[in-house]
Amino acid sequence: MKFHFEFDIKKLEQPIQLQNKLFLMGSCFTENIGEKLRKHKFQILENPHGILFNPLSVVNAITDYISNKKYTTSDLFQLNETWHSWNHHSRFSGLTAEDSITKINQSISIAHLYLKESDFLIITIGSAWLYTLTEKAPNAQLHAVASNNHKAPSDWFQKRLMTPVELMSIFDELIRKLNSFNPKLQILLTISPVRHLREGLVENNRSKAVLIQAVHQLVETNGNVNYFPAYELVIDDLRDYRFYAEDLVHPNYQATQYVWEKLVESCMNETTKTDMKEIAEINLAFQHKPFNPSSENHLQFLTRYYTKTNNLKEKYPFLDLALELDYFKKGERG
Repeated sequence: MKFHFEFDIKKLEQPIQLQNKLFLMGSCFTENIGEKLRKHKFQILENPHGILFNPLSVVNAITDYISNKKYTTSDLFQLNETWHSWNHHSRFSGLTAEDSITKINQSISIAHLYLKESDFLIITIGSAWLYTLTEKAPNAQLHAVASNNHKAPSDWFQKRLMTPVELMSIFDELIRKLNSFNPKLQILLTISPVRHLREGLVENNRSKAVLIQAVHQLVETNGNVNYFPAYELVIDDLRDYRFYAEDLVHPNYQATQYVWEKLVESCMNETTKTDMKEIAEINLAFQHKPFNPSSENHLQFLTRYYTKTNNLKEKYPFLDLALELDYFKKGERG
């Protein structure tokens, strides 16, 4: 008997490889996948504006990176003795406006250079609901979208649902800019399986429907845009509350791991998968705690993994393996 529905996922014609530079944008699910990519030593830059849930905020952020926009203190507002940007996550907030602006502009400068060299842009969109700013919001353009509410009063915002046409329009314009800025860039779109139940169950489904309609239209009309079905894997393949955390909103470890395995299977080639297995083995060896650090067996273990790690470093000089090499060489953790 079958207790869940599995479906085939279209493989990328241009698969992700270990030597590729990956730029990740979007919701908190982006950071779950980013953590796994980083653990396998992929070169990634992740959410330079912080976590972003709605498509318009993602588009505005990427537009900032393309233009290398410079923010000033006049772009900020103060709330609860802290300075914030309506376009950024609260991790860019600061006790002084200068501190916040420094963090924002440094992040954009890094993102501008990295996006120019990236091979893949992976965007995970969470919700089509927008929270736009009212006349009560300080230092804000009326009806501009807020990327983060910064725990501001509710009457500073109005809520509206994007339409598929609106979403396709802003992404079509963004894709044209990206194609000019970095012609080699491949774009992989996903929809977050995180359920935005604070909006309401029906409202969450309306939002996901907008995202699904628009994203697939974008894939059909742009040759360098592909879709990975993270949403469908959790909602239709796993389809069980056992795969959600206690809040019934966020996929749990098992669900995230399942989506990750499907991503590797469909988006990476055999060489990359082999290299990832070797990196996972090195990671496990690096975490190993010996019972007797001075034993002959442990010294042989260190030598064996130093050789493995050094060979991998020679094959891929860009890999960050300094800590592992140092440990396998000396047998001491820094």
